[in-house]
Order: sequence, then structure tokens, then C-alpha cells
Amino acid sequence: MGCFFCKGTLKNSFTNHVVNLQNCIIIIKNVPCEECTQCGETFYSDDVAEQLEEIVNKFKKMVRDVAIFDYANMVA
Repeated sequence: MGCFFCKGTLKNSFTNHVVNLQNCIIIIKNVPCEECTQCGETFYSDDVAEQLEEIVNKFKKMVRDVAIFDYANMVA
């Protein structure tokens, strides 16, 4: 499968996922993804996307400013 945007080649990679909420910013480092070698766009598997949603929902009410988490430490 190629990139949805430019049809470039995808490679396995890692990225930082940043969520900017009204009261805080949550940064999750080292998130596994597929990255386009042409345009740099990143794509998450369904499992990773679900894990990211769970992490954000768990901490969005507890964080006031900026929180940084490592993906590998947050998933079981």
C-alpha cells in the first residue's frame, strides 16, 4: 500500500504524536507508524491509534500544561 496523499512508498518508522487540548499539550514519543518516504506523512495502524486514544483519554483530565510520555512505557 502506498501513501494516501502522494502515493509514495511507506516504511516502518517511529514518530512523536502531539495532542493540543484546551488546557494542555500531551506528547507521546516513539510511536510506531508507517512513514511516507516521499512526503513524510505518517500513518498509524488501528491498534496503535486505539492505544493513543486510550493514553490521551486517561491523562487529559490530569495534565494541566505539558506532559511527555514514551509509547512503549504506556502500552501493555
